[in-house]
Amino acid sequence: YTDKFRVIQKPGDFNSKLVTLLPIKKGEALATLEGVQHNAEKRWSSVQVSSTEHIELASELVYMNHSCDPSVHVDTTEMKVVAERDLQPGDEISFFYPSTEWDMSQPFDCWCGASQCNKRIAGARHLPAEVLDRYFVNEHIRTLRSKLEPSV
Repeated sequence: YTDKFRVIQKPGDFNSKLVTLLPIKKGEALATLEGVQHNAEKRWSSVQVSSTEHIELASELVYMNHSCDPSVHVDTTEMKVVAERDLQPGDEISFFYPSTEWDMSQPFDCWCGASQCNKRIAGARHLPAEVLDRYFVNEHIRTLRSKLEPSV
C-alpha cells in the first residue's frame, strides 16, 4: 500500500498515524485486509474479526488510530477498509475501535477531540447500544451485543 498511505512517525508511544496520499471518495475501499496473521493473540495491534478470532495486520494499516469521528471503517465480513467520508491527501485514516473490538486488551482514555467523544475506549461491550448505533459496527459485535440485551 505504499503508494496509497504514509505512516507519520512521531516520538513517544502510540503517537504515529497513517495518512492517505490520494483522494478517496466516501464508500470507496482504501485497502483489503490481506496478508494478515489469523488466530492472532488479542492485543493492542490486533483486530477482532469474529466473536472469537483476532488478526494481526501485516501492513501499514496497523497504524490506523482510533477516533470517535472516524474517517474509515473496517469491514471484517468483506475484509476491507472503507472511507466513511471523502478524504483528501494528508487526511488521517482512523476508525472506531469498538466497531471491531468487543473487550479490548488495553483500554485507553480517548483524546480524539470529536464533539461526541466517548472518553474511555474499552470495547463495544462497555458502550451503550445508542452510542454503537451512531457507527458502522461489524456483525460479530452486533451478535455479541444482542446476547447482552434482554429479549422483548
